[in-house]
Amino acid sequence: MTLEGAGKRALITGLSGFTGYYVAEELRAAGYQVYGTITPGRTAAEGEFAVDLNDRAALAQVVQQVQPDVVVHLAAIAFVAHGDVEQIYRVNVMGTRNLLEVLAAQTHKPSAVLLASSANIYGNTEVGVIDEAVPAAPANDYAVSKLAMEYMARLWQDKLPLIFVRPFNYTGVGQQENFLLPKIVGHFRRQASEIELGNLHVWRDFSDVRMVARSYRRLLAAAPVGQTFNVCSGQGWSLGEVLDMMGEIAGYKIHVRVNPAFVRANEVVRLVGDNARLSASIGALEPVPLADTLRWMYTA
Repeated sequence: MTLEGAGKRALITGLSGFTGYYVAEELRAAGYQVYGTITPGRTAAEGEFAVDLNDRAALAQVVQQVQPDVVVHLAAIAFVAHGDVEQIYRVNVMGTRNLLEVLAAQTHKPSAVLLASSANIYGNTEVGVIDEAVPAAPANDYAVSKLAMEYMARLWQDKLPLIFVRPFNYTGVGQQENFLLPKIVGHFRRQASEIELGNLHVWRDFSDVRMVARSYRRLLAAAPVGQTFNVCSGQGWSLGEVLDMMGEIAGYKIHVRVNPAFVRANEVVRLVGDNARLSASIGALEPVPLADTLRWMYTA
């Protein structure tokens, strides 16, 4: 049986990030030869290139050297509360533009370029379950930068086979503790007696990072060019339910203190996605139950 990625070269931007690790594992298992960009200042292993996406000349050299057959663009400022707003726009919009310009200039064209946007672009919507037709209403600079990236990238759609993904929240082993679920799991792992959180009355659609990576691989193979996909489980969980689940896994209840400093003024209350378009394009998704993901993180 020939593997789907046999003889193909994949370029992942943001290879050293949380998602990049799992996408690389998924693509290697499918037979791809994986190359990637990592943050400047880090030591590059074989097949890795420490390059700033805003250094177009250096980026052009990498693409020229790799000659990718598929591209997964993950490199971004991904933390909503990131302090440097200018950097959010510079990396998320201009960095992406540089990548597209460099790819479009190559004689060897990739068969698929997957661009990671975010479900954050939907903002506070009255819709219970969000499909891709729901109008964008970004509520923070990170979300605005991702929506701007989508609009900007469409300027290249006649030159490149673009696929847009809007992942909802996802988690797994290796995600930093400034993200919510790793913070909660980390407190339980340390047997902490209490945890400080923000608004407990928010609902999120949490996926397992391994399911997200698998979806990206299958989209590269199917290459539904020009389309936009929600990547999500289709199920919403409140923070209270997550805390109860972790309490069962760890065998004790944690005391929650609500810290007003952690409550965002423009908090998105409910963010739950509809994944029908994605499953119609790549087949059944088989989301990992959230309790299984939390147990994996707790015992890792």
